[in-house]
Amino acid sequence: MADGPVLAHLHFGREDAERDVTEGLLLRGGFLPNAAYRGALSGRKMLIIGRKGSGKSAICMQLMADGPGGHGGGKVLVTPDEAAGEEIRRFELQGLPGDSAKALIWRYVLAVHAARHLVTHAKDAHGKRPNSVKALGRFLKQNGEATDSGRLVERLAQGARGLQTSLSLEAFGVKASVDLAQSPSEGARAARQLEIVEQGVARTFADLGCDGVVHPPLLLMVDQLEQVWSAEPDSNSMVIGLLLAAKHAASLYGRSVRFLLFLRADIYDSLSFGEGDKLHGDELRIVWTEQALRDLALTRARASVGEELGEERLWKELFPGTVGGEETVKYLFRHFLPRPRDAIQFLNLCQEKAWLEHQQEWITEADVQQAGRQFSEWKLKDLSSEYLVAHPFLNHLRPLFQNTGYVVTRAALARRFEAAAETLHHDFPAYANALTLPGVIDVLYGVGFLGVRRGNDVVFAGDDVLPVQPHETEFHVHACFRAALGATRPFDLRPYEAQFADVRNTPGDFSPTTSGTTPLNRDDRLLWELKRPGTTGRPRRRSSRPAERPHPESPRQAPGGPPGGRVHRLRDTGHASRRPCRHRARRQHPGGHATGA
Repeated sequence: MADGPVLAHLHFGREDAERDVTEGLLLRGGFLPNAAYRGALSGRKMLIIGRKGSGKSAICMQLMADGPGGHGGGKVLVTPDEAAGEEIRRFELQGLPGDSAKALIWRYVLAVHAARHLVTHAKDAHGKRPNSVKALGRFLKQNGEATDSGRLVERLAQGARGLQTSLSLEAFGVKASVDLAQSPSEGARAARQLEIVEQGVARTFADLGCDGVVHPPLLLMVDQLEQVWSAEPDSNSMVIGLLLAAKHAASLYGRSVRFLLFLRADIYDSLSFGEGDKLHGDELRIVWTEQALRDLALTRARASVGEELGEERLWKELFPGTVGGEETVKYLFRHFLPRPRDAIQFLNLCQEKAWLEHQQEWITEADVQQAGRQFSEWKLKDLSSEYLVAHPFLNHLRPLFQNTGYVVTRAALARRFEAAAETLHHDFPAYANALTLPGVIDVLYGVGFLGVRRGNDVVFAGDDVLPVQPHETEFHVHACFRAALGATRPFDLRPYEAQFADVRNTPGDFSPTTSGTTPLNRDDRLLWELKRPGTTGRPRRRSSRPAERPHPESPRQAPGGPPGGRVHRLRDTGHASRRPCRHRARRQHPGGHATGA
């Protein structure tokens, strides 16, 4: 480790895997293998599903790396940008539904990437070029798909035109203009052309003996689909088409190729298609427990300081032992959503507060609390951004929870939502069906904003697969968002404060003043009587004599105050007002005369 305090070198890495590879800790011992990584590396799983920031791209980058932890065979990563995504979204074929048409263009992309790999791999790994390899090389060149060809969007555009009209298939002994002329539709013609290309790729794998035994198979991965997804039907078809294409290609190429698709959970869960039930065995969802995140934090801390750093030193010396009376590690991991990105951001922020801002050699409780407030503001904003496509109204639900308690009942939430429903429906008419009380609760629970009380526990999405039930009535705002919302107490309990009021001296008639002040109720009047100057602080014995009606012409007066007077605001000193009260309250007696109170 370099000279200087340990805290100066403590760092938990970059939030995004792409930067963490080049200037962070991901490939310097900061990667923690988990079930999703092991499932991907072994080839047992094809779909890696997780929330934004859950570590999908970190797994992808680790597999792409050379050396320990990386995939030992050939590897290709496809990350479509917006232009490529637009090309796929608008791809259509006469005679085929949208999902099937998108599946064909994705199958073409996968086949071309496999073909380009084989042309290079045959020379480098096998030292031979059988006829099938030569045929693939000619096909790539004739269709503008050579290794040195342009960007993905350009190749996609050319491939789409080829499927919609005719690909150059002479390399495989097929003249499309003659042999495919009898195809009944544009979709059928495209499917037949694609089958010829895929058969040529599969034949080449077999000729080279690339069956995953002699050497590891080709690993073909697709990541960052959220960059081109928009929750529109054509975007859903684009993702469904990719799933169908990967499933088809995995069956066609067997053990020669492994496919890995990294998908955000909210995108995958929004899809509905007939083949979806056949993919459950390929799914693996990334779930982070508190212990796993603690292990990740310790792994990254050790990688940054370059020495054997134990849990005791990290959490009780570099960090304070407790925060707000709670064990620090419990406090920290309770205040962010269970995913690596949040842990990295919060822990790095604590270090920056202590070392960069306060120039300390250890992190104090105040540093953690200051970092927590800033982190809370980040996460409240990030939550709306994360689900801007799927739930664009999310930011407009924030006022329902601002400056109130973080525990809210279904009844209280119903009252708040009722007041805002008309505006929400006006601003988001396309989401009117979701903008109901049960719909809003389901959304807020699903994104991790609300937890639900179940027995003695409060559970959040990810802790329990059971959705919110209609009979469940108590919800808790996640600790991550409370500081930014001003909801730091369980309930909205405001300190007692008496209000100004005018009180008519007639039975049961308490009228507010024209200024809109609130009349005193019975408890306020009793407290005022107890705190009057000259009283002992004990309540006076109530008279056994029945109360008499005041004379109807008696002047308007405050209880115990001068006729026509006001009750002044109570002060913490216990005095009713700085202005002395020179009159004593007067009570009317049956004889028509008045006595002191």
